[in-house]
Amino acid sequence: MNSQFLMKKPFYSKEEVAAERKKQAVVEQVMLDQLCRAVISDPEQNGNSDIYKMAPILPGLRTAPLRFRKRTLHETKIKTRSALTENMLSNKLRFDGRLILRNGRDACRELIGFYFTCDKSLTIYEYRKFGKNRTNALPFILKGVYMHQRGPKKGKPYCLNDFFVGADLTFLSLQHPGLPESVKQKPLFTIRVTNIDEMARTFLKTYNVENEENPIEDDRKKTLRNIQDNLRTKLSKRGVRIISGLGKYFRELDKKQNGNITKADYRQALKVFHLEVTEEEFESLWLVLHDDNNGELDYTEFTHAILGEMNEYRKAFVRKAYMKLDYNKIGRVPMVDIKKCYCARKHPQVIAGNATEEEIKSSFLETLEDACSNPSEVSFGEFEDYYEGLSIDILDDEDFINILRNPWGI
Repeated sequence: MNSQFLMKKPFYSKEEVAAERKKQAVVEQVMLDQLCRAVISDPEQNGNSDIYKMAPILPGLRTAPLRFRKRTLHETKIKTRSALTENMLSNKLRFDGRLILRNGRDACRELIGFYFTCDKSLTIYEYRKFGKNRTNALPFILKGVYMHQRGPKKGKPYCLNDFFVGADLTFLSLQHPGLPESVKQKPLFTIRVTNIDEMARTFLKTYNVENEENPIEDDRKKTLRNIQDNLRTKLSKRGVRIISGLGKYFRELDKKQNGNITKADYRQALKVFHLEVTEEEFESLWLVLHDDNNGELDYTEFTHAILGEMNEYRKAFVRKAYMKLDYNKIGRVPMVDIKKCYCARKHPQVIAGNATEEEIKSSFLETLEDACSNPSEVSFGEFEDYYEGLSIDILDDEDFINILRNPWGI
């Protein structure tokens, strides 16, 4: 398939070709992994079978249960009613995802997921690099049928219509003991779908009729959109200062360092930054976002709800730029490294002759330092906040990507 891909798409960059090869390698690994797990773990494998009665075994071991006997995959010949086949697993939807966390190390994890229509289950793998040449895909969420943990669909299993770019998949941390400790700090964690195999989705929807129209969800989005539209003019030309400032303000209020603050704190923050909304709008917003009744809410989620957020295409480049700076993957970058790496030579204002490289660089560093809790280093969340604010006044995606690509060399 890779050779066909290369012949049909000669204009693809080396990076895009490598990404496609990586995804195909993960698909093959996942298919093999799932087939092996389905056969080895099937409970019917431990039942009696004439095949195993005829198989030669050592004296004295004939009465031992099959689960205690050495059995390799190629020796497993029992056909069970529930065993998955390659044909069943081929009806799958592949998607890319990211963890919605402010921790740079976790936010930049490369996640590749699969939804299987045969049993409406899903699994998610993490693509990992070990050293310079070794790579592998490791299970992040084991294959199973999972339920929505938030929103109007809470308690309902995920279905094909729940997978689209921008969709949020929520999971209970307790159900996944193998997760990194940083992810398990909260009872719920969310994975955002960042890319999807649209051809496979169209094909699967043709043969899987699902009635998933949800007017409650539409009303939820309408409420958020109305508030965002009302505040849009206040963000004009001040997006970076407001979003970065809000992030810093919320971090200072977050005494527990769990990413949550109270309803009263949000009311006060809106007044401080002159983002007033009516009491009715605020109560509607709180009702939409707050569904666990603990009196607190994640401030990143709140900010995105009232001000909106850039699309996943843009966010992918923000993460790429940060990952290049944070080569040790610790989630924080020294400001001195930012100063060394940032290059304003191809900035539109410099090219137009309206500003010098030094002026653009100084303005960028001054704004970024002011937004950081610790001026000597930049966290992933602070880096993302800066570009989240910058994104507001840039309508064209490619214009925004060039603003990232040129100074960081990505």
